[in-house]
Amino acid sequence: MGLWARIKRLFRASTGAALDKMEDPELILQQTIRDMRERIPELNNSVAQVMATERLLAKQKENLEKQIVELDSKIKAAIKMGRDDIATAYIGQLQQAQLDLERTAIQLENAQAASKQALKMRDNYVLNLKKRTAEAMQLISAAKQAKLQEQLAQTMEAFNIGDDASTFNEMREKIERRVAAAEAKLQLSTSSVDAQIHDIEREAMDIQLQDKLLEYKRQMGLIDAPTETKQIASGSEAPEERN
Repeated sequence: MGLWARIKRLFRASTGAALDKMEDPELILQQTIRDMRERIPELNNSVAQVMATERLLAKQKENLEKQIVELDSKIKAAIKMGRDDIATAYIGQLQQAQLDLERTAIQLENAQAASKQALKMRDNYVLNLKKRTAEAMQLISAAKQAKLQEQLAQTMEAFNIGDDASTFNEMREKIERRVAAAEAKLQLSTSSVDAQIHDIEREAMDIQLQDKLLEYKRQMGLIDAPTETKQIASGSEAPEERN
């Protein structure tokens, strides 16, 4: 094998391998489905043109049939009036109209068959598109699963239990040190002077609330007033009795 042939073979092999790596089955399938969907409007347009031709021929056939009936009536009227010349001219038009009707009828039959065929092809294409879309979705799902399995396999191949175990132990030790330091700081903060002051203020607030509660109960007569309070109350009532 010559040098040039070997170079060409190597280049083709390298190019093919690079293309295989670049080709993403999921993207290619999605693009194929998009291409098939984009052909539907063009296909519908072609079917519409065939159906339009069918309807035009049907209208022409209907007009020719009406024309033949009218010419037949005109021929009979001309003969009754003794105008054979006019009747002869109408007969010529009638024969031409009959020929046109036969030709149009044949064209209409062909157009009707073409319309049915076009509609059938369009429906088959849409059905095939749905089938291909379903197959593509299954293949895409399989491709994603294969990709995940490949990534998992690569991870398992690179997994080294010794290195990872030491990493976990190191991180666990750091976290435990941080937790211990945080607990020590919390303990110091709760035993500090600020914490004690806070406790004293809270106790004072509780005493004030209890005193207020006792005052309400005395006013409501639920408990007896202290002795000093009774003496002050009796001394204040004495002048009123003298009056």
